[in-house]
Amino acid sequence: MAVRQCLGVMMGRLRVLMVLCLAWGAAPARAETEVDLSLVLAVDISRSMDLEEQQLQREGYVEAFRSSFVHDAIRKGTIGRIAVTYVEWSGPGEQTVVVPWTLIEGAAEAKGFADRLDRAQIGRVFSTSISGAIDFGVQMLQQSGVSALRQVIDISGDGPNNTGRMVTSARDDALDLGIVINGLPFMLKRPTGFGDMPDLDHYFEDCVIGGPGAFLVPIRDRNQIAEATRTKIIREIADDRSPHPLVWRAQGRELSNCLIGEQQRRRQYGP
Repeated sequence: MAVRQCLGVMMGRLRVLMVLCLAWGAAPARAETEVDLSLVLAVDISRSMDLEEQQLQREGYVEAFRSSFVHDAIRKGTIGRIAVTYVEWSGPGEQTVVVPWTLIEGAAEAKGFADRLDRAQIGRVFSTSISGAIDFGVQMLQQSGVSALRQVIDISGDGPNNTGRMVTSARDDALDLGIVINGLPFMLKRPTGFGDMPDLDHYFEDCVIGGPGAFLVPIRDRNQIAEATRTKIIREIADDRSPHPLVWRAQGRELSNCLIGEQQRRRQYGP
């Protein structure tokens, strides 16, 4: 009799342990945090960007996330919260997460993001793979840990894709996942040689950006960087598709050669 009672107690405890184990295993299936926007800021640090341009580019993002206009745009969203990460990129395998995914739902979190970005060093690497930046941005969005109403990759850069896979292939794969790609082409210098092109804004529109409401903001003057960056981020947060003088769209022209960067590289370095 005592043996049966002992076995009964042991079986009861075993059932309890099984229930606890099942409950523990189910814990990761909790609902993800909901946000209005998951935003990957993918910033070019190739050596075609000089040190001053890179510093001004960084300062533009820092000032934007310290801006009350950006804070208001976040607060007025459907959920009132976004997730953002800042990535620097160059060649196909050269991407660095400078500030990891950060939830922002008020001025304090936005300023904290800006402060971390302001303290981080700026990298400098060589080649330009916009396709690599897009692919890495897709991976980042898949690992964000949030449920977003919209997903956006924002690409800044001062030249065309010249290494890695075709930029249009990377773009189209991202668009198939419902991701929007916006652009911030830097056009501060006159084209002088390899890696330069006079109509980078045309190239970005034809070969890089895409998705519902996709847009680009060309930067042609150093004094424009802070305002242009802030304008771009506010439009992305608010999903604002109304006309704006800084937002450029080309019409009635021949489409860009989306392989121009690769062709320049072959002419420079050979097959």
